[in-house]
Amino acid sequence: MSCAAAVIKGPEPRLVYFIYSFLMGAAALLLLPYWLVRGLREGKYLANLRERLGLSTASLDKLPADRAGAIWIHAVSVGELLSSIALAKRLKEAYPGRLLVVSTTTITGQSLARERMPFADAIFYFPLDWRFCVRRVLLAARPSLVVVLETEIWPNFLREARRQNIPVIFIGGRISDRSFARYQRYLAKFGFFLRPFLRNALGDASAFLMQSERDAERIRALGAPAERVSVSGNLKYDMELPAATPLSSWLEAEARRQGRTPIVVAGSVVAAEEPLALIAFGVLQGEHPNALLVLAPRKPERFEAAADFIHESRRKFIRRSQLALSGHVNGTAVGSNGSIPRDVTVILLDTIGELASLYRLADGAFVGGSLVPSGGHNILEPAAFGKIPVFGPSMENFAEIAARFVTADAAIQVESPEDAGVAWIELLRNPERRQKMGENAKHLVDSSRGATDRALAEISKFLGSPAK
Repeated sequence: MSCAAAVIKGPEPRLVYFIYSFLMGAAALLLLPYWLVRGLREGKYLANLRERLGLSTASLDKLPADRAGAIWIHAVSVGELLSSIALAKRLKEAYPGRLLVVSTTTITGQSLARERMPFADAIFYFPLDWRFCVRRVLLAARPSLVVVLETEIWPNFLREARRQNIPVIFIGGRISDRSFARYQRYLAKFGFFLRPFLRNALGDASAFLMQSERDAERIRALGAPAERVSVSGNLKYDMELPAATPLSSWLEAEARRQGRTPIVVAGSVVAAEEPLALIAFGVLQGEHPNALLVLAPRKPERFEAAADFIHESRRKFIRRSQLALSGHVNGTAVGSNGSIPRDVTVILLDTIGELASLYRLADGAFVGGSLVPSGGHNILEPAAFGKIPVFGPSMENFAEIAARFVTADAAIQVESPEDAGVAWIELLRNPERRQKMGENAKHLVDSSRGATDRALAEISKFLGSPAK
């Protein structure tokens, strides 16, 4: 839910929504200088502002005028988008007479949607949560159903959808320990105002399919109607294994030819975590000097900072974005046949959408956002390939999954980057244990599938039975 919703509101619904919208506007004005600076410097925010305000609906306007009501999937960013792909494909197959439209909030999510969902009929940015923005986009999209991944709650959007008799379903809903604690603090201080506001907003949704019973209990405690809440599991378990890419095929062949092993993939690394991943890799290099690290920052704005950290660590590296697989980096030949120079130990993955396919090559996998207090990221991508996820202590956003994997001896949680390096060394010294843990990880993923089927069953209650 937006942070502006968690402040004092009056108990009268009309007044509450007015105050909420006013506070959203005030927050936008306060943040305007920041948005302008980031927009001018990095191309963020400003490029999609007209679309988010509902002033531009070009991608939706191209859709046939005589179409049936569309299915709208909203996935805020990369993680949610990836988890929604299997569901989106199934919906497209099940309801061929309906258009499928997809929205995201972030630039990275948008570009990944365009790459991984070519079957979508339109891809666009989700509107800002003011009524005039929401109404414009709902009018252009003309959905019969809106599917929101996880638990991104926007009160004005939900209210306007209910007014237009458009059901909104939350699928894969979750409320992390950190988020629930924050809600409870606000409710303890402002419960007289906030509790009815939350209850009204959540009451505008048609169904909540939560990842676990704990998530279901939490959404009920915040005010969701109990009869609309159920447990369906985690869509992330149903993610399709990505196919090999030109990069993964090239890297696999080159590593084998040159004896560049082990390969460590450090994925979804967040700000200030890049040097920690390099420290962990340095520990491994002490025993495996031919090791190769693939460092994948979570966000594009971290690509340059990551390059600086690699340079400061005095390691030679190549950037994926400048790597012509036929053989050139920065205008310099990367070996006569596109090989990796012997003094290069790091590949900086400064592109979006190629990380998942590289996990299948990993002899060691680190899942970022976990060695710094960031809440962690999805460990299922390496696990689905039978690779052992190694992650740090901060896994609040994936606490249940992390605990399941550690308990099943299918992942390793460490306290420091040095511990991560030691964990990789010990696994490489003991191939039987590494194989067994990898099998455990893959089995956990395979045995936990099914959330997509349960989501489709719920959706059919609103759209009718799928086409045969």
